[in-house]
Order: sequence, then C-alpha cells, then structure tokens
Amino acid sequence: MIATLQIPVRRALVALAIAVVLAACAAVPPPLPGEQAAPPAGPGTEPSVPAKPQAPPTRNPNPPANVNLQGFPLPYRQGYADGCASIGSVEHKDPVRFKSDGQYRTGWQDGNFLCKKK
Repeated sequence: MIATLQIPVRRALVALAIAVVLAACAAVPPPLPGEQAAPPAGPGTEPSVPAKPQAPPTRNPNPPANVNLQGFPLPYRQGYADGCASIGSVEHKDPVRFKSDGQYRTGWQDGNFLCKKK
C-alpha cells in the first residue's frame, strides 16, 4: 500500500519541479541599471523598446585581417581594433566608452592582449 502511494507523490513532485523551472524561465528579468522598465503590455498597446544609444564609429571597426570576429557585436569589434592598434606608442582608446560600454572594454582588452602576444 505504501509503495503504491509513493509513485503518485513522486510524479506530483516531479511535475511541480518542472512547473517551477518553466515558470522561472518565463520570468521577465529586471531592467539593467540606467534602463527604464517597460510598462506592462495590455490589450491594444504595443510594447515600446527604448532605443539604445549608438556609439560613434571609430576609425576602423574591423580587426586585423588575420582575426575573424564575425558574429561579435560592433562595439566589441571596435574595441578589439582600438586595443590592437594601441600596441605602438600611441594608445587608441575611447575612455568614456571604455568605462561605460562593457562590450567595447572587453574587446579592447582582448585585442590589446592578443596583439601584444604576436
């Protein structure tokens, strides 16, 4: 009798666990610092997505010819190109973007480090 009750309880617990995981996946993440939360969409309203400010283009957003960064976002590629160009005596870095844009910063650091190794 006890063994037959354990199977439905176990199935119920598994179903509950799956429901919790699926509910967590459907949750909307909180807005990032500096972003505004989008108002809840209701019937007849279209969700508005705030436009992300575009960074000014740098000299050449492309890395050296022997590096393939296809698929990486433009700020990363621009940072990589600037970091790689900084190997000489002049440092090419946009300090405002380096401080505020994580993709540019990571690209710059990666480009600078990898081009120094060559």
